[in-house]
Amino acid sequence: MSASILVVEDEDPLQILLTYNLQAEGYRVRVTGQGEEAMPMVTEERPDLILLDWMLPGISGIEVCRLLRARPETRDVPIIMLTARSEEAERVRGLSTGADDYIVKPFSVPELLARVRTILRRINPDAVADTLRAGDLTLDRRTRRVMRGPRDVALSPTEFKLLEHLMQNPGRVYSRAQLLDTVWGRDIYVDERTVDVHVGRLRKSLSRGRETDPIRTVRGIGYAFDERFGRPV
Repeated sequence: MSASILVVEDEDPLQILLTYNLQAEGYRVRVTGQGEEAMPMVTEERPDLILLDWMLPGISGIEVCRLLRARPETRDVPIIMLTARSEEAERVRGLSTGADDYIVKPFSVPELLARVRTILRRINPDAVADTLRAGDLTLDRRTRRVMRGPRDVALSPTEFKLLEHLMQNPGRVYSRAQLLDTVWGRDIYVDERTVDVHVGRLRKSLSRGRETDPIRTVRGIGYAFDERFGRPV
């Protein structure tokens, strides 16, 4: 799974707990403890889902939710509110502000992960599907296996993650910097040329002989998984 989740939570232990468990599920996670920082982070990279604490320093979670719902570009981003308020009136208030779901602290991590999966499956099935397919190419997230027709394609963990990210959004062009952030992570310094090297290796592994290359180079920008791959000409 490689859906993106933004965690807006000011309690450090809870930040660590959520980050660890969400990353263990395969999600890409960004974290902030400030409501003011959440807005530009959503604009910079729209997440697939937001875990939003009700009580934040400065701008509250309720106000962040209200602001996100007021903007056309963010009004449909799924939001799960995290709060210590268990009263029915407060739950109604959170949901009426625009939250998709509501979970009371302290909460069960398995329950939270189940709710995350349910919402992501509803809005973007490919974000949580075990298998991605395009033409004769199959990527199985569960077994970490890639097949090209009957042929088993051997990939490194980095190449697998790179292909998974590109296949999940066919036709979308990613810059080298975006791929570095997503595949390698922001905490690791890697030169952008490294992306070219790994894409080159990935192409050699995926396409042999006269097999069609599923990866498209967009000159001066980056790479995309060809949305026409596997379709009749």
